[in-house]
Amino acid sequence: MRRMRRNLLKLTLPGGDGVGRSYRLALIVVDTAIVAASALVAVWLRLSGPVMLPEAVDTRTLVAPIAPLIVLGWVLTLAVAGAYRRRHWGVGVQEYRQVLVASVIFLLALGFAAFLTEYPLSRGFTAILVLIGVPALLVGRLTTRRLLQRARARGRFLVPTLVVGDPASVEDVVDVLRREAWLGYQPIGLVTPDTTHPLLRQTMRSNGSGVDAATEVTTPGDLLPLIDRTGAKAVIFTNGSLQRGREFNEIAQRLERHDTEMIVVPALTDVAAQRIQVVPVAGLPLMHVGKPQAERSLTATKRLFDIITSLTLILILSPLLLITSLVIKLGDGGPVLFTQTRVGRSGRVFRLFKFRSMVIDAERIRAETLEEANEADGALFKMRNDPRITPFGRFIRRYSIDELPQLVNVIRGEMSLVGPRPALEGEVALYEDRVRRRLDVRPGITGLWQVSGRSDLSWDDTVRLDLYYVNNWSLVQDMVILLRTFKAVLKSNGAY
Repeated sequence: MRRMRRNLLKLTLPGGDGVGRSYRLALIVVDTAIVAASALVAVWLRLSGPVMLPEAVDTRTLVAPIAPLIVLGWVLTLAVAGAYRRRHWGVGVQEYRQVLVASVIFLLALGFAAFLTEYPLSRGFTAILVLIGVPALLVGRLTTRRLLQRARARGRFLVPTLVVGDPASVEDVVDVLRREAWLGYQPIGLVTPDTTHPLLRQTMRSNGSGVDAATEVTTPGDLLPLIDRTGAKAVIFTNGSLQRGREFNEIAQRLERHDTEMIVVPALTDVAAQRIQVVPVAGLPLMHVGKPQAERSLTATKRLFDIITSLTLILILSPLLLITSLVIKLGDGGPVLFTQTRVGRSGRVFRLFKFRSMVIDAERIRAETLEEANEADGALFKMRNDPRITPFGRFIRRYSIDELPQLVNVIRGEMSLVGPRPALEGEVALYEDRVRRRLDVRPGITGLWQVSGRSDLSWDDTVRLDLYYVNNWSLVQDMVILLRTFKAVLKSNGAY
């Protein structure tokens, strides 16, 4: 298995200029194999498996002549629908959406073609093909994406990139590219009007992530020679990159025959794609930005989802809840639950429930001896090796079992399954005005902060993720975060 994964990496992700072409070819090969395998499995299940049904004709004789056409037609539909476009590789949900839409279109077209030609295509075969093929294609895309992201995070198959703009904007973009190395853009040069700005010295320092620091700094007038000299495969334009819009078109025309990707970072930050719509008017690409979604997160739909899911989880996890309660009680005879005052939506306080993972007088010990040992920045208290945590408490913290009683807080309406971290009153008192935006929604058991590193995140990163969630809420995003939570819990990164 390990050898097969290494070979797939070698096949799909070669270095140099062939990254895009080879990865696209790999996606086509994987999709073709999945569709072909799904068709074979559908035939087997239809004729020999548990879903075999009596028919007047043999399904095998009907499917065999058109099986190659099914495979070819499905893959061609994926291509026409844009499922192999480079811009969506490795990030976002658009790639999955294109695969899903293209698959539905093809299967509808297949059924319509069979109806027009009066071809007796087995309905059972078609149904099985849909149920197996579509999920398998999505899993295949997820697998190839994970391989690509993992390789990029290790410093392989990166796209040499130039960043253009004023020093502050350049610094922000380079910081993001280095922090999120899985995006695959390696900053090798900076293009800015002020090449002596102090920020550039900090920007050019490597952060130790394995990504090389930018090697060249120049002015916008030398952008094209720098592209030729460095062989950059991507240019990112941010604030202050160009004086007039027509200059961008002039550069684009000059790069028409270059294999160089052009990317524009707008002044907007932390705005989800679903809130943005670009409408061309008189040659100007007007960007319409939807309102923040905090109010929508308080709708009955999310509340109903929280209640049903919480009750289901309590029922499924009841044996684990009982065992955890017994172990804590038998350990030192203290209370099973730890309750603490937290601040919820609109600043209202509530009692948060957790399984007790610390010694009985943990709060007194912190106030008397541990405040100066705080390892977190901002309005947080964290210690990687907190002496107050019991051995069993360390275990249930590692796998977030201590958080499960908060399902009761969710049912009571004080929390949500997904949302910003519930804060202490002392932490809220230290909030800046912009940070108080976190209180516009119900706090959550899990959230972007938990699936992105938990306690390993800095205070600024925690706030950034929470505010992004508040402003860009969607029920689909909640479901994605819940799925990612299971992976984060199993890996237990940042859990202490």
